Amino acid sequence: MSEPVLEVRDLRVEFDVLDGRLPAVAGVDLTLRRGEILALVGESGSGKSALSMSLVGLNRGPRTHISGEVSFGGVNLVEARESELRRVRGKDITVVFQDALAALNPLHRAGAQVSEMIRTHADVSRAAAWERSVELLGEVGIANPGENARAYPHQLSGGMRQRVMIAMGLANDPAVLIADEPTTALDVTIQAQVLRVLERLRAEHGTSIIIITHDLGVVAEIADRVAVMYAGRIVEQGTRAEVLESPQHPYTMGLLASVPPIDGPVAERLPAIPGSPLTGIDRPPGCAFAPRCAAAHDACSSPPDLTRRFGGPGHLDACVLDEPGRAAVRGGAAVHQGEGGP
Repeated sequence: MSEPVLEVRDLRVEFDVLDGRLPAVAGVDLTLRRGEILALVGESGSGKSALSMSLVGLNRGPRTHISGEVSFGGVNLVEARESELRRVRGKDITVVFQDALAALNPLHRAGAQVSEMIRTHADVSRAAAWERSVELLGEVGIANPGENARAYPHQLSGGMRQRVMIAMGLANDPAVLIADEPTTALDVTIQAQVLRVLERLRAEHGTSIIIITHDLGVVAEIADRVAVMYAGRIVEQGTRAEVLESPQHPYTMGLLASVPPIDGPVAERLPAIPGSPLTGIDRPPGCAFAPRCAAAHDACSSPPDLTRRFGGPGHLDACVLDEPGRAAVRGGAAVHQGEGGP
């Protein structure tokens, strides 16, 4: 395996709300390796964006509490000063936001915004930065890049705006690119084009990519490894094949079961995970998914560790069910209270 680029250890992110502190990220460990595409998967509110934004301090504030370690280049970014983070953001670690129209400045041309990103971190002339920005727009697949560089964001399509954001991310040849729902609200053809851009970025530049998504089709298309999040924790982690073809955690099984099949008979109604994700400050003492899990039993009241149980060496999960219990959940059979235990 390639060397680690970014290492996350016991990362915790809490937000002050009216009722107390909301644990958005509750002790996450992750390793991102050079040239790897890691997908963070989970329902809305699972902590994916809070985790990714905290990697470069984008959600710092008086009502935010971040602890743990985010190691990049020998520096713990959690403890880094804001001036240090500004040198890292946009140069070594860049973020492509979900809503490109909101992220781009409506008063500046697309090429000028890419140029600004270049000149922020490199001592180059305006003319050289503009020339490079046009090249980058062409690299991410924008037709007539010289002409479209002079367009304002509202004059570009959704797919083109997203690619402008990716071009800004590429501007300084970063080691890590964080893409937060980069294909949301795009039609499937444009989605495929955006994913090809990310794959080419990894292949040609060796860039490590964290892609945040709830779309398992995107995961199947592009990810090398997958981390499944629920209620601020990683509940399963492994290679794409391990997680998608041999899921070990009931939450992952529920997510996969809710995806329509490509072939074969289609059910009148897709299965759904009962209940709703946790949103308040109160969390159960053990497995956070237990209130929604058909296989929950007494052992789930103890906090489960993320460790290897029945998968491959790098296939980790946070579920105490034994193999028959997991097989029953995977097959859709009803598992009653107390059955399928460890």
